[in-house]
Order: sequence, then structure tokens, then C-alpha cells
Amino acid sequence: MAATAAYAAATTVLIPRLSNKPTRCSALPHLPPRVSSSSSSSFPLKQYAESRRSSLLQIRASSEETSTSVDAGELFTDLKEKWDALENKSTVLLYGGGAIVAVWLSSIVVGAINSVPLLPKIMELVGLGYTGWFVYRYLLFKSSRKELATDIEALKKKIAGTE
Repeated sequence: MAATAAYAAATTVLIPRLSNKPTRCSALPHLPPRVSSSSSSSFPLKQYAESRRSSLLQIRASSEETSTSVDAGELFTDLKEKWDALENKSTVLLYGGGAIVAVWLSSIVVGAINSVPLLPKIMELVGLGYTGWFVYRYLLFKSSRKELATDIEALKKKIAGTE
């Protein structure tokens, strides 16, 4: 309650007035009027904060209606055309199944490593050390960045089979 009162007091902009009625700036219509301490009635700040929070959530939720929709039938027809165009369907199924098994096994290994008490922190340190070494070796200096770019291009050519 005290934090909400402090927020309202800090964000309310008072306009110089001729009367004793508190006023607020018209550019900030969402802020409540500032209530003087001599007044016996108090503004329900907690209720105002809750209503303001819910109105912000409603505004944010309604502003994100610009999502693109994909027709499911069109997606399935495209996938069917690509599947029919494949020559080695068994190879694709074998590689896909192997990838799923590899992801499953790696998640089991990571879970086992995380259950050992000190090992996750040691692995974090190893990862931070390797990241520091990589940045120092390949990213700090212009000549080493060029070397990294040529290594990546050579690897791309090797994978694509154009070398």
C-alpha cells in the first residue's frame, strides 16, 4: 500500500491551481488526482492499481492480433508433394528416426549430469572457459575473424560437396 501511494505521489503531476481542489495534468489521464493529507477521505490506491494492471493486460492482449494464419490443408498438400518427390524415403525415415533417438539419448545424459551435485557447475565453468577462449582466439582481432570466416566457408563447401 505504501509503495502504491509513493508511486501515485511520484507520478502525479500537479498543475498550479487557484482553488484548494487537487488537479492533475490532462496529458496524464490515467493517473488519479493527488489527495492532500488534510483531506479526510482517502483514494483507494490498491483498487486503482489492480484495475490499472488488468486494463494494461487487456490492452496488450488485444494488440497482438496481427498473427498470420496458415491453412492446414495447404500445408499438408505441400508436405505430400515434397514426400512424393523424394526418391529414398527409407533413408529419410532412417535419418529422422536416428535424430529423434539421438535427441532422446542426449536428454537422458544431460539429466544424469544435472543430478550429480557439483558436475553442473563444473560444466558451466568449462563452457565459460571455452567461450572465453573462442572469443579471444577468433573474434577479438580482425585477422582471426577473417581466418574464422574462411574456415566456415571451407566447411560449407565440404558439407555441400562443391569442393
